[in-house]
Amino acid sequence: MARNLAQAADVSVFHHALVGVTEEMGEVLKRSAFSPNIKERQDYSCALFDAKGRLLAQAAHLPVHLGSMPASVRAVIDNVSFEKDGDFAIVNDPYEGGTHLPDITMVAPVYAGASSEVNRGTMVSRRDRRLIGYSANRAHHADIGGGAPGSMSPQTDLVAEGLVLPPVLFARGGSRLPDLIRVIRANTRTPDERTGDLNAQLFACDRGGQRLIDIERKAGATAFLRLSDALVRHSRALMLHSLKQLRAGVYRAEDVMDDDGAGATDIPIRVALTVSKSKLVFDFTGSAPQVRGGINAVLAVTQSACFYAALCFCKPVPPVNAGCFDLIQVVAPEGLVVNARRPAAVAGGNVETSQRIVDVCLSALGMASKGGGAAQSQGTMNNVTMGGFSSRGQAFTYYETIAGGCGATPRQAGASATHSHMTNTLNTPIEALEHAYPLRVEEYSLRENPRVSGLKLRGGAGITRRIRALVPCEYGLLTERRVRAPQGLNGAADGECGHNRIVRQGGEVEDLPSKVSGHLNAGDALEIQTPTGGSA
Repeated sequence: MARNLAQAADVSVFHHALVGVTEEMGEVLKRSAFSPNIKERQDYSCALFDAKGRLLAQAAHLPVHLGSMPASVRAVIDNVSFEKDGDFAIVNDPYEGGTHLPDITMVAPVYAGASSEVNRGTMVSRRDRRLIGYSANRAHHADIGGGAPGSMSPQTDLVAEGLVLPPVLFARGGSRLPDLIRVIRANTRTPDERTGDLNAQLFACDRGGQRLIDIERKAGATAFLRLSDALVRHSRALMLHSLKQLRAGVYRAEDVMDDDGAGATDIPIRVALTVSKSKLVFDFTGSAPQVRGGINAVLAVTQSACFYAALCFCKPVPPVNAGCFDLIQVVAPEGLVVNARRPAAVAGGNVETSQRIVDVCLSALGMASKGGGAAQSQGTMNNVTMGGFSSRGQAFTYYETIAGGCGATPRQAGASATHSHMTNTLNTPIEALEHAYPLRVEEYSLRENPRVSGLKLRGGAGITRRIRALVPCEYGLLTERRVRAPQGLNGAADGECGHNRIVRQGGEVEDLPSKVSGHLNAGDALEIQTPTGGSA
């Protein structure tokens, strides 16, 4: 008994040490970045992997990033030849481990005994070099080229969405590859910001590598491997315990996307969840075929949404690593909106379709749980892009996701003005936004659901955010829940749909669809009202 307790304590200490590293990586990335989207909104995620490419630990950053990052690391391992300490690779290709093009993932191998100063580039001899893992992070860049500022406006082709980067080396032996840097800078509207953010990702990866070397050195090589395996087994065992609390059977759920921005409407997403005592199988057969507009999701995004939904029903929540994901299988035939084929446009799949996948997965899991479940949250990230040139001729690109209402549960009301489910970012503070861009925030307020006033278990309030352009600029919107509101739990009141509109300088109001891009004159304002959550 004493020996088992000691082993459990060792695993717990090891787990928290790794998580502490990923959190430190996030701080380095945030403090080093150039763009408000990373510095202020913290639109990034950090993780550590073992030498086999298995996820070991992650910080509590963005679920949509973290559940899909293993695919990026695997793509890098399979396609990039690492040779030295100080090698770094990047990838954003959605069909080679990425999610959508603005999300650039950086991966670095970690060698025991290696120098980890990225500017030194010290070669480790092949005889002494010993791979112990990988340090990785993903950050959303506010512009990666494409047809419109911000690289998140509705498009109908992957190449129109921005620059596609397959798994390639970014730095060799600590020295950044200048030709690749020039290519990236030539394909973005804000090259200095992109270079700064990529450097911040490199610093964060390097810090993760340094700390992983420290942990391995303190534990010893043999103990490090033993603890890594024990941690993965521990997570698997806790996930197995949670599965046994669910009712075995097949549970079906269905919901629809409003539209794809290119003519298709009422796009169904269907799941059949099979629960057994040893596995969860999410089968999306019967969902809509991929569409012309940019709401298609790649398989890594769909898997990420399923992983997140399953973890919501775990008691206790296991350490998040490859072990708990071993018991989750995702079936999604290629060519569906939840597993699109190249060159389908995918910018909205990562941010909008992932939310609807979560909605149907949580609904199915709620049927299988004993008294669990929740009303639907806002079901959208309310993506807004604005870009152009300042009065001094300097290019700018502003990107933000806007919070909304969370769904109520049988025990508590839904949280208001919160980024829910697959997003876990902050807002851009008004002061930071107005300092960085020629924009003015004129309203930032709560938006209640008038139908449920006084109800104890009501859904959370949404947000009204109105931003006035001080110079002519282009805008883009990728939003959802503008046609069908978030559903209440067990027949309780639904939430309120969101609304988009332009308030012209002269006072005229123009209603906008859920997915649209266009032009703003100086003095025009873009107003976003986000959905409220469903009640219980």
